[in-house]
Amino acid sequence: GGKGLFVKELEEALLAHEADIAVHSTKDVPAVLPPGLDLPIICTRDNPFDALVSLRYANLRSLPPKAIVGTASLRRQSQLLAYRPDLQIKTLRGNINTRLAKLEAGEYDAIILAASGLERMGLKDCISEYLAAEVMLPTCGQGALSIECRRDDIEVLNLIAPLNDASSALCVRTERLVNAQLGGNCHVPLAVFCTFKEEQLHVRTRLLSLDGTICLAHESKGIAQEATELARQCTEALLGQGAASLINLS
Repeated sequence: GGKGLFVKELEEALLAHEADIAVHSTKDVPAVLPPGLDLPIICTRDNPFDALVSLRYANLRSLPPKAIVGTASLRRQSQLLAYRPDLQIKTLRGNINTRLAKLEAGEYDAIILAASGLERMGLKDCISEYLAAEVMLPTCGQGALSIECRRDDIEVLNLIAPLNDASSALCVRTERLVNAQLGGNCHVPLAVFCTFKEEQLHVRTRLLSLDGTICLAHESKGIAQEATELARQCTEALLGQGAASLINLS
């Protein structure tokens, strides 16, 4: 059903007044929300990067040729193949424990998971290597929990307001804007990552072919007030490089 499946069920509960808030891993939240719902809270972002987990190899570089790497993410697959075209990518699904069990059963030489998920589960020791942005640019919203609620529920909005982290929200919302403009979803190998340091907003985008042989990229920098313009610059730059054909083929 795609990564929006569980989000959809929670949103239906919100709209039916069966729930007042829904907590999401923001990377799973579609770019466009249903009418009447809002995503007002982005909590302080945890580790946004991806992690390599292997029982035999210390890092991505040490994996032997034709090593089998597990992931269900097209973004991870395409960037892995761009960095190491000799690797074999094998689909990996299930929750964290299921995926780790498949690794331990010998089905994979290594697997790629979100670092934040492993850390939240107390499984940091399982991580062989944190993958740098130069190798594996994160997906939109990765590492950030968000809260969705009904747009007109003032009482709930006031209750959850203190949970919003301004810096994290600025970065994640900028990423989501680029994602929305490019029609990003789980079927598009799009990476968008934004940081805000020393009053400087840095937006990095990367769109690849599934086999990693084509990589379109752009970076924009500016002040926080220019977030919308920086997102637009990234979008237009990728479209100018031929992004539309990659999105349509994905």
